[in-house]
Amino acid sequence: MKHTHSLLLLASLLPVTMSTQAEVFVAPFGGYSLGGGQFDVNQIDVNADQTGDKKNVKVEESSHYGLMLGIGTNDPGNIYLLYSHQASELKSGGLFTPDRLTSLDLDYIHLGGTLYFPRGDIRPYVTASAGITRMLPDAWSSETRFSMGIGGGVEYQVTQHFGLFADIRGYATFINSDSSLFCNEDECLWHITSDVMWQAQANLGLKVSF
Repeated sequence: MKHTHSLLLLASLLPVTMSTQAEVFVAPFGGYSLGGGQFDVNQIDVNADQTGDKKNVKVEESSHYGLMLGIGTNDPGNIYLLYSHQASELKSGGLFTPDRLTSLDLDYIHLGGTLYFPRGDIRPYVTASAGITRMLPDAWSSETRFSMGIGGGVEYQVTQHFGLFADIRGYATFINSDSSLFCNEDECLWHITSDVMWQAQANLGLKVSF
């Protein structure tokens, strides 16, 4: 009889225990990266001197993809690790006749948090994150800078464990305004005079919870 009561108590507590377990989720996404900011740069010659050949350089707009891994909180909200990858190009010159300088891979690796405002199955949210931006040009050294992000969107909860979401995020990458950018063993490509690189992302994705 004692064992029967124990089993009944365990069975009654199991749903409560399950409901208090943190939700773990994976959320692949894709979209389009806008802007890319503008660098004011001065080309550097083989003697590491500025040439006076000043130009305006920007990251070309293009598609991107990424993944979020996270855990739910009781706010309601979540904490997540985000990775986003964009294959793009650095271009300079005018709006209608830009010159291609080099290919550029742009990665965001951020730790962030989300706060939801549930309306039934529709869940609007705001999000903020911080981490690093990695810029990897072809044949030149990679550059890593601190960055922050902020955004907002909406998630539609199709089932308890599956949802669809759309959001817009803005990223600010902080660049030293008095440094050389993109170097190899022998020389650096530019001296940069910009402070912040701004970029916006429009995303669509799905979220699977466990």
